[in-house]
Amino acid sequence: MSALSHMKSDEPLVGVELRPPRTGMSHRDSIDVWIDMYHAMERLARRDTVIFLTDNAVGEAEEENLGHLSANLSDRVDRSKIVPFLTTKHSLDYCHLYASRALASGFPAITVLGGDRATGPERCVPHSANLRRSIRHRVPALQLGGWANPLRDLPGQVDLLAGPEYEVDFYLTQIVSHHQIREVDRFVKETSRRGIQAPAVFGVFFYRSARPETLRWLSRYFPVPVEQVIGDFERGMSPVEICVTTIRALREVGATRVYVSNLHPRWADSLYSEIRAAIG
Repeated sequence: MSALSHMKSDEPLVGVELRPPRTGMSHRDSIDVWIDMYHAMERLARRDTVIFLTDNAVGEAEEENLGHLSANLSDRVDRSKIVPFLTTKHSLDYCHLYASRALASGFPAITVLGGDRATGPERCVPHSANLRRSIRHRVPALQLGGWANPLRDLPGQVDLLAGPEYEVDFYLTQIVSHHQIREVDRFVKETSRRGIQAPAVFGVFFYRSARPETLRWLSRYFPVPVEQVIGDFERGMSPVEICVTTIRALREVGATRVYVSNLHPRWADSLYSEIRAAIG
């Protein structure tokens, strides 16, 4: 199935978010990361899941995802399962061209995000919805994803999703944890009550360690329940167990579609297998 078909299906979804190499890496290191990425995407695609690729995540410039994928991704990989991200942190002309290139290269869907206001270039438009409307006008066949944050301003977030000008076929959410499940439960119930039809895919972070400095650094980019995550590790939970605990908690409140972020591309497939096996 294509990415959007997966997201619209009643079956639970465990997708994966991968991150291209940072801009400024040595050519050799960059190529090594891309090779790991290609292998990971090929293996994950065979598992019939959805793969998201970031664009300048956590405030750091990344190499363009689309150019590398278009030129080097194996023909054995079904591109309809891959959803690149595009932020507003580029020129408007670049964004329009990116959308056209994505569709022409066999990627039927992209996720359009605003991008971190605090770092990097200025946004080319005030909000991601402005860019989605502009892309919809120019590339109407392209499926467009948006963004929502279940942990912030519940009425405001749902109002955005309910507005026809938000222009989404699906949307991803901010990273959430089983320690924030009450907020997620309220969000799921409110989107259901308001009749939001676009499928939601909830973000789950794969915490690799309990290092406080790392967790506090991550907190600059999404709400990390630092003390609770440290407590999970201190109780002997492994990274896979913490991830699976969040996925199970989300499913219990009706959030049955997730994407797992922060899997190292070299081990993404094996970790994904562990996560799926542990979910049962």
